[in-house]
Amino acid sequence: MDVQRKRQVRLFVALGAALLLATGLIYTSFNASSEARLPSELSDAVPGKSYQMVGRVMHGSVKETEDGINFTMRDPDGTGKPMRVTYTGQIPDPFREGRDVMVTGEVKNGVFVGDEDTLTTKCPSKFSEKRDQ
Repeated sequence: MDVQRKRQVRLFVALGAALLLATGLIYTSFNASSEARLPSELSDAVPGKSYQMVGRVMHGSVKETEDGINFTMRDPDGTGKPMRVTYTGQIPDPFREGRDVMVTGEVKNGVFVGDEDTLTTKCPSKFSEKRDQ
């Protein structure tokens, strides 16, 4: 086999391997992501399955415990059935009642048990539309 032919074969083998690796990476990244769920959508959650829940912390529901905090979340639009949450780990500084938050965990006996250090808070944006005060 001549030198030119060997170079072409190596090039096609390398490109094929790169294409397979890229396809595997894309598949893995899309397959591993999970869709965020609202509290009202988790009433029939599968036990033992991990979910990301996004919602608004209800006023008057935050209680500090020895291990972390307990609070209740509701859908951001104020509808749907609320869900109690227990959480241990770091609590972001902007966390407070009335804020939109996201937490990862699983539902156990009707209570969402947040994984340690997965609570994130959505801060009101300074770029959002100004409201009348």
